[in-house]
Amino acid sequence: MLSECELIGIIPTMNKARAKAFYAGVLHLTFVQDDGFALLFQCLHAHLRIVQMPEFKPYPFTLLGWEVPNIGDAVRELTALGVSFERYGYFEQDELGVWTAPNGSMVAWFKDPDGNVLSLSQHKR
Repeated sequence: MLSECELIGIIPTMNKARAKAFYAGVLHLTFVQDDGFALLFQCLHAHLRIVQMPEFKPYPFTLLGWEVPNIGDAVRELTALGVSFERYGYFEQDELGVWTAPNGSMVAWFKDPDGNVLSLSQHKR
């Protein structure tokens, strides 16, 4: 049943204006509306709701990610737009901050203005 339904991601923010500027202005997601409770973005066949919260503590792991066709190009493009990619000391990352998994898949992590961990990935098929 749910495999035939569109996915909606939900992310918290403490500042909707700052979140809107980042997700629309930097990540270039299509802004749909602010319904008073959340910002709604369209992202290919999925939606993302960014919900205003009075406070929250960001999780230390990936909350949301995008699969990209070329991770190097995507990292360079976002870096040029001011996005800083995370470096973790417990595994090896290349000069762009990309980690290559044993199966050849690649992942790079960055944070939104609220500290939510987001990722880009290029999966080995």
